[in-house]
Amino acid sequence: MTEEEYQERNKCLWSMWLQTYKVRLKIDFEGNNGNTKIQYSESLNLMQSVNPRVVLRNYLAEEAIKSADKGNYTVAQQLFNSLTTPFKNPDMSLNNEALLQKYDVIAQVVYGHEAIRVTPPPLSSFLNGDEDDQMESDTDQPQVTRVRLVQFQKNTDEPMVIKLKLNEENKCIVARILHGGMIHRQGTLHVGDELREINNEPVAGRSVEHLQRLLRNARGNVSLKIIPSYRTHPLQCEIYVRAMFDYSPENDDLIPCSQAGIHFHIGDILQIISKDDHNWWQARLWGSDCQAPAGLIPSPKLQEWRMANKVAELSREMGITHCGAWFKRHKRHFKDKYKNKHSAIYDQLDLVTYEEVVRLPQFRRRTLVLLGAHGVGRRHIKNCLIQSSPDKFAYPIPHTTRTPRKDEVNGKNYYFISHDEMIRDIANNEYLEYGSHEGAMYGTKLDTIRQIHATSLIAIMDVEPQALKILRTAEFAPCIVFIAAPTLTNITNGQNNNNNNNGNNNNDESLERLTRDSALLEQHYSHFFDLKIINNDIEETIIQLKRVIDDFQITPQWIPVTWVY
Repeated sequence: MTEEEYQERNKCLWSMWLQTYKVRLKIDFEGNNGNTKIQYSESLNLMQSVNPRVVLRNYLAEEAIKSADKGNYTVAQQLFNSLTTPFKNPDMSLNNEALLQKYDVIAQVVYGHEAIRVTPPPLSSFLNGDEDDQMESDTDQPQVTRVRLVQFQKNTDEPMVIKLKLNEENKCIVARILHGGMIHRQGTLHVGDELREINNEPVAGRSVEHLQRLLRNARGNVSLKIIPSYRTHPLQCEIYVRAMFDYSPENDDLIPCSQAGIHFHIGDILQIISKDDHNWWQARLWGSDCQAPAGLIPSPKLQEWRMANKVAELSREMGITHCGAWFKRHKRHFKDKYKNKHSAIYDQLDLVTYEEVVRLPQFRRRTLVLLGAHGVGRRHIKNCLIQSSPDKFAYPIPHTTRTPRKDEVNGKNYYFISHDEMIRDIANNEYLEYGSHEGAMYGTKLDTIRQIHATSLIAIMDVEPQALKILRTAEFAPCIVFIAAPTLTNITNGQNNNNNNNGNNNNDESLERLTRDSALLEQHYSHFFDLKIINNDIEETIIQLKRVIDDFQITPQWIPVTWVY
């Protein structure tokens, strides 16, 4: 390379860096024709003093240090040799020549006619070899506004599924982008970007509704001028949860857009796509079209706040007639059956929203829990299952402090222990539930359940719903079946066939109570049910239970993630 060629290349390098600096200066967009005007400042004079040789040497020095830090000592040595090569030597090293060629390529990509004008990052503080002077000059530079032009085609009625908002400075900001939608697939916008123009129409002074309508009605070539947020975008979140409440977006006054919400019911599996918004998560129903845009669901924080306020309001307005009072009265009946420590640990289950789950090809349930109102037939179902399949089911033998009767054997129907021993074991949290009857204490010990599991049998239990706070863990891995009260129609028909109206009034009252208690149990604990069986026919219920237990052992199922990890 001749001295003249070298000087010409030197000027090109200087010119490119000068152009880079000009683009960094604040750009004011005027009118709708897209013309720009660059505002110059005194800092431009500083840029004109930049020596391309210093620029290149600084770059090579930085690359040499990076290579050495990474252990690439050969590359670092080559870069160091390039630094020691006289820069004015016509026989420039290949490294310098290749670097200048790269500059030419970058200049074409960044500043070519077809390039999207994304402003390069700020120049190094020691670009001209005088770091102190540069730092002093930085304080005098005007604030840089990087403007980006985004263009794409929209020839269908497919919505962009983005939400705009005005921030505290009255600037239009991209507030939400639904995953799977047009904008998300293109990757042209990000949450936090500031919108300046839509198809050459300034957004300043426009309402959000007007701007959303412009985007919705746009067709053909859509042009947007934005100021990128340049913030770190969180990775896409993909977890699965089980819904623990029913939700209808049309009945939600808090949702930003009801059309973007997702309907779901208790027990539905939701795939969580994004948790960027603290109040509204993006999700899809499991099994739905994975190509469709995600929808909005209330976050646990928002839903718990809503539920807590609703309970407080109902308590104030309805008082004792509120259904929560029913459980309050009945909990007094069982208050000595459950340990205060367990209740304190698991009080969070009283306000449940979502439960993270994982899908496994198969998972063996170790405990069969029968829930239901008193008198629905759980004990009869339990005894029939044990008698018909003693090689599969077993019942944990309870402990008691009463004196054994003449024909009773310790360990067969009951474990007989002293009152002091039972009190000590209760204090050590060794009981699932306990209570007193006619002066004697009765309880189910956790170790008796573990002994059944050790024999590879399924422990079958009919417990109160409060016991779920202890049982619903990886250790006991329960299958929770709710035995619902028979429908009144079926019961009435059976009574007409078997009775002559003798005592029908008492039966009707008992059946109404059974139905009412069953409905209350379902209302408050249905989010824990794996299965619900209406006990219209006891034999059919037993057959169905056996089939369900067999299926649970061999079929894919969703289980709480805490049972696995």
